[in-house]
Formats: sequence, C-alpha cells, structure tokens
Amino acid sequence: TRFVELLKLKAYSQNTIRTYSCEFIQLLKVLKQHPVEDLSGEKLRSYFLYCTDQLKLSENLMHSRINAVKFYFEQVLGREKMFIDIPRPKKPSLLPKAISRRDVKKMLDLVENPKHRLLLKMCYGMGLRVSELVNLKISDIDSGNMLVLVRRGKGKKDRYVGLPETLLPELRDYYKEYRPAVYLFEGQSGGQYAVRSAQLVFKAAMTKANINKKVGIHGLRHSYATHLIEQGTDIRFVQDLLGHNNIKTTMIYTAVTDHAKRNIKSPLDSL
Repeated sequence: TRFVELLKLKAYSQNTIRTYSCEFIQLLKVLKQHPVEDLSGEKLRSYFLYCTDQLKLSENLMHSRINAVKFYFEQVLGREKMFIDIPRPKKPSLLPKAISRRDVKKMLDLVENPKHRLLLKMCYGMGLRVSELVNLKISDIDSGNMLVLVRRGKGKKDRYVGLPETLLPELRDYYKEYRPAVYLFEGQSGGQYAVRSAQLVFKAAMTKANINKKVGIHGLRHSYATHLIEQGTDIRFVQDLLGHNNIKTTMIYTAVTDHAKRNIKSPLDSL
C-alpha cells in the first residue's frame, strides 16, 4: 500500500513500520466499509476518545496510534492541519528500571551456556539495545582498537562503543566454538539471532539467579547507564555511548542514581 511504501521511502525502521501498520489497521477495522479519507477532524477526535475511554489503551499505545493515523492523513493524503486540535495523552515519566551491580554479577555468574553468557555480558557491558545486539556482525568487532561498531541504532546513527577488556578472551573462545558466519549471534539454523530468543535468555538467567525484579533485557542497558553515572562518568560521555540524540533522555538516569544522594550529609548532622 501507499502507506507502507511511504514509510519505507522515509527510512522508518522495520519496528516502526510494523507498529504503524498494525495501529492503522485498528482504525480500518472500526470503520469497516466507511472510507478512511472521508473522516473529519471531529470524527478522529471521537475515535481517539473511544480508544482512551472504551478500549482503555495506555498512553504509549495511544501515542503510537495517533502517530500512525497522523502519518496517513498528513503524509499520504497531504492534510497537514488535521491534527493541530487533537490532544495527546501525557506520557507517564517512569524511571528506568536498573539492576544492582551485585545482582548483575550474580546473574552472569550462573549462566553456563557460553553464547548466552556473552550475549548478556555484551548487553550490559556496552549498554546495547537488544535490536543493536542481534544486528552486530563479526566485521563490526575491532579487537585491535577494542571498539565495536553499532550500526544505525534507534536514532539512525552509527556509533562506536568500547569493547570491555574482560570480554575479548570470551569473544575469541566463543568464535572458535560457534563459528558464526555473518552475524555475531546467529540462530541454530543460521541467520540473525531473534530478539525474542535474546529476551528469553535474559528471563531464564533472572529466574535462575532468583532475581524477582520486573524488568526485561533492556534493563541491562539501563543498568549500564546507571552504573556509569554512579561511578562519576560525565553525562555527555554517557549520552554518546548510549547513542541518545537528546541529553534530556540521558538525564533521566541521574534520578535513578542515589549513590551520591546517600553520601550527602544533612546540615543538621554538622551542628
């Protein structure tokens, strides 16, 4: 369809294309035979109100649905002023869920499978998104300079991240044993390792370590950032390492790090 074609032409990620397509289809299902292009701004407001009040969609899901419909009307149909008066739900300001250093070590120590252990160590040790991890190719590892090239992350930018020294021997042993062909992590029948498989590896490791924190594999990236800030790393370096376009995104981690706060003494104690 023209909708998907335009998303591809504008270089939207596969995840975004999938999300937008799914959310736009939900509108078509409600309309049934009614032509979507005939909808007025008022009708769209009523639809989004229905999504909020009746379907009880979350703030994040509502943003995705509005963005998908907005893209269709503004980019495909060229109606740029349709969405000026449509209010958006305020996103909840949730703090990133980090795992303590002790729990990260406990979890990693209990992972016996060398491939799974390396996968989790790279996620935590370099602050990678799971999509970036499974996209890593053997050619992206520069062991001579101890750097890893992370290609087209969330902000569509390449970046270099330092390879932790302790990982190099494990990386070499892993390569000798598994002999991946193209991607650093590949499935049993070859090809790119699935994001879902990486998520299940993390979940199994957390269960084995008896860590009950409700957090997904992305929590390792949050932990990497939190622990860097706790040890005094400049926030601008952390921004660069994480591949954040806006420093405000990185600043969220300063609210999580209570290490410095615990060391601040009340003036009352010095009286």
